[in-house]
Formats: sequence, C-alpha cells, structure tokens
Amino acid sequence: MFRSLGLFNYRVWFIGAIVSNIGTWMNRTAQDWLILTELTNEDAAAVGFAMALQFGPALVVGPFAGILADRLNGRKLLAITQSVQGLLALGLGVIVVLGIAELWMVYLFALALGIVTALDVPVRQTFVSELVGTAQLPNAVALNSASFNVARLVGPAVAGVLVVVVGVGWVIVLNGLTYLATLIALAMLRRDELHPMKKEKKGRGQLRAGFLYVRRRGDLVVVFTMIFLLGTFGFNFGIFTATMARVEFDRDATAFGLLSSILAIGSVAGALMSARRERPRLRVIVLATAGFALAALGAALMPTFETFALALIPVGFTSLTMITSSNAYVQTTTRPAIRGRVMALFHTIFIGGAPIGSPLIGFVANELGPRWALGVAALAGVIAAAVAVIWMRSTRNLRLRRHGGPWWRPRVRVRYDGDDYDLEAATQEIAIVEASARRG
Repeated sequence: MFRSLGLFNYRVWFIGAIVSNIGTWMNRTAQDWLILTELTNEDAAAVGFAMALQFGPALVVGPFAGILADRLNGRKLLAITQSVQGLLALGLGVIVVLGIAELWMVYLFALALGIVTALDVPVRQTFVSELVGTAQLPNAVALNSASFNVARLVGPAVAGVLVVVVGVGWVIVLNGLTYLATLIALAMLRRDELHPMKKEKKGRGQLRAGFLYVRRRGDLVVVFTMIFLLGTFGFNFGIFTATMARVEFDRDATAFGLLSSILAIGSVAGALMSARRERPRLRVIVLATAGFALAALGAALMPTFETFALALIPVGFTSLTMITSSNAYVQTTTRPAIRGRVMALFHTIFIGGAPIGSPLIGFVANELGPRWALGVAALAGVIAAAVAVIWMRSTRNLRLRRHGGPWWRPRVRVRYDGDDYDLEAATQEIAIVEASARRG
C-alpha cells in the first residue's frame, strides 16, 4: 500500500504536499465560512459563485497548461506556481485581518488563484511520474489522493477551531505560509534519482493532438464524461456541508469543519484501497460512481446532524475511489509524450464544470433546501454510471456471456470490437485497454 514511500524523492514530496494540503483545506473552510456568514446573509449561491471563479479558469487555461507540462521542466514550473499561490493566499489573509475585505475582493482573489491553479495541476500530476517512474505510478497517484484527504481530515477541523479562536483572516494567512513546505521539498529532491520524461519540442498542432488522442480513445471519452458529470453536479462538498451545517441543522463553524473532516475519513479509506490495487480498472470507476449515487441519496435523507455526519463517510469513500481510479487510469494508459496534455484536459473537464454546477447547486440549496442539492448529486452519479454501462455494452460492442466455471467465480467470454477474449472476470478491463491501444 505504501511502497512508493520507499523512494526518497517521493517521500520528501509527500511530506511537503501533506503540509501544504492541510493549509489548502483550512483556507477552503475559512473562505466558505467567511462568505456564508460574514460577507453575505447565509447565501449559498455566493459560495458557489466563489467556487466557480476559483475553478472556472481551468476551462480556458487548462489545455495550454498541458502543453507547458509536456514541454518544460516540471520542477521549475512547480516552484513558480506554488510561490504565486502562497503570495495570493497571504494577500487575501491580510485584507481579511485588516477588516477591509469585501465580497468582490474575495471573488477577485478566487479568480487569480484559479488561474494559477489551472497552470499548476497538470504539471503537478505529471511530475509524480518523474518522482517514481511508470511502474509505481498507480500507487503514487493513490497515495497523493490519500495525502490530500488526510489533509481534508485535519484541515477543516483545525480551521473550524481557529476561526472561532483567532478569526478567519489568520487562518488564511497560515495557509499562505504552508506553501513553503512544497518549495522546501522541491529544493531537497535528488536530481539523479528523478525519472525525467522526454519533453516535446515547440511545434504547431500540439493542443489539437491532445484533443485528437482523447477523441480516438473511446474509454477515455467515457471516463471524461463521467468525471464531468460528477465534478459539475456531484462533488460540491463545500456547499453541501456548509448549508447542511448552517441551514438544516443550525450549527456553527466548528460543526462545519467537523463535517468536512468526517467526509475525509471515507476519502482517505478510498484512496488507500486504491493504493493496494496493482492497476486501475474501468469497472472500479463505474462501481464507485454508482456507489456515490446511493451514498449521496442516503446522506440527503438523514434526519439528524449525527446521522448525516456518519452518512458522509461512504460519500467520501466512493467519491475518492472514483476520482483516484479515474486519474490513475488516464495516466497509466496514456503515452508519456502526450500525458501532460491529456491530464490537463482531464483536469479541465473535472474542475471546469464548477462554473456551471456550483452556482446551480447553490441555487437549488437556496430555493429547495440543501437536501435537494444532495439529490441532484445522486442523480448525476446515476447518469454517469449509466453512460459507462451503455458504452461498455453497446457503443463499443462489448458483449459478455458465461463460459463455464462455478457460479461464484464464472469464466467470461468477452467480444469487443470484433475480437474474442476468454479470461477471468477480474481481468476484463485489461482486454478492453489492450483493444483500445491497438486502435490508437
């Protein structure tokens, strides 16, 4: 489960990342609470709009960031993007501490942070392969998600307490300082132990090549469709937890932070389970998506704060299993030379839906209540799982039939794009990936 941590470079990166991620989650909690309780009169749509500004730039900047990731030195690019993110966090924290922050200022900082983050994410994701190499990549991706969600477990709870004790502004300032951990980690990396990828030279048509590669891979189109639906309408956890805590159960910032941390318990478990798997599989993505739909519906029906908090654990588990498996699947089945552009598109589609989904979910929470907002998330999961099943059974001519074996472990014959495969049910996805690879 933790094999990638045996490598010095990844171990140093992991430690720096978890410190920085704790600060990021503290900032998210503090910013959402600032907008909801101090700058507006419990306006969930305003929280959603801030999220849209923070994630929206990925729609424009993301694909071009992928070109930079494929062309330039990832270590140097990360040093720049992490430094700018830290300075932006410090700037926002200072104006809040001074008491001069207004809603439009928070929106402006959210937009600036969104632009830099859109540049940072594809570089950071592809840089992982330089730390561990191809063989350890699925494990490292899963541990990255575990790190991010351990931070989600710790950060909101700490932020909830600190907001009450020292105020929102100082929590945001502290987040700005945590970016130093990543910068120190980058400086400590052993260059002779890196696995540098061959970089693309500057040329025409590189952005188009990334789009064409994805379009020709039917399995990637399906994964991207699923991640768009859930990223847009399903994974608006900040809105769900803030509005359920404040509006539905009339709780304070400490309870809001507690809900985010409980959600992270399931997320960490999902990420660690993904780390145990040798390879990511499409069927795991589909099952996790269907599981998220059921978990979100269950959370929406919980009658008390305590039962709602417990219901968030399976929500976190299924959502992180889906995200981590999708990320690892795309990275490990994509050619290294074009991986940066493909991962940039992945992030663009995943995060770029926020400008649509966050305000809409905020509007639903305002007009119909936060329980209905969770219902929309559940419906998104149902549709996403249905898209994948329809593609697997019809669009790509996938047919399954029993081919002997006991009832508890049947052998299955798979017909896929005119080719027949006889294999154990547990390895069906390998055949699908191989068939896709042969067709470009």
